[in-house]
Amino acid sequence: MNIDKQQILDLLRNQGDQDKAQQAEQELPDQVDTERDSGLLEKFGLNPQELLGKLGGGGGLGGLLG
Repeated sequence: MNIDKQQILDLLRNQGDQDKAQQAEQELPDQVDTERDSGLLEKFGLNPQELLGKLGGGGGLGGLLG
């Protein structure tokens, strides 16, 4: 599944991890494929399956910020 890079950056920033967000901004493609880019996601402490649950099936960031 593809996820917009900005959603991932927002998630990292909302978790208070500015350093990882800045690094992810430089390294992630604009559209992140959770399968293809799973290694990159894990590098930033993000489990691709959990990410899908939070961003993909959970109605976007609303479920994370509430």
